[in-house]
Amino acid sequence: MGEELKVIIFGLASEYYGVEVDKVRTIERMMPITRVPKTPAFIKGVINLRGVVIPVIDLRGRFDMEQAEATENSRIIIVAVNDLEVGFIVDSANDVIDIDSDAIDTPPEVIGGIRARYLRGVAKLNDGRLLVMLNLAEVLNKEEIVQIEQFED
Repeated sequence: MGEELKVIIFGLASEYYGVEVDKVRTIERMMPITRVPKTPAFIKGVINLRGVVIPVIDLRGRFDMEQAEATENSRIIIVAVNDLEVGFIVDSANDVIDIDSDAIDTPPEVIGGIRARYLRGVAKLNDGRLLVMLNLAEVLNKEEIVQIEQFED
């Protein structure tokens, strides 16, 4: 048995993704997002969360998925990536589960069009669903982190 990981499950399109609870600061309902000029299309802008300006990324856009309107279930998951707080827009944030780290397999090259560098692995859940574990450090590459850090000044 490997170590137990606490994971937040969220949905994008018909897929389920996971991110470790210790990387998640908070999960928020959708709120007004201020667009920032000259940023990639998937960077939706910034939000003011309790006095802190946080950049927001549309994960559908990041992964070149079809865009969708926000719904009642849409959420912004605030995560910490390399000392930077970033919000990810997801279709839904479902629940928190425990996964044995041994249950996480190396990802194939592409899953649902998402390149392997964004993925930490794939876990098979007890109910038969596959859970794609994100590699948060890769979801934001270095140049994008530099761009985002500029709007925090």
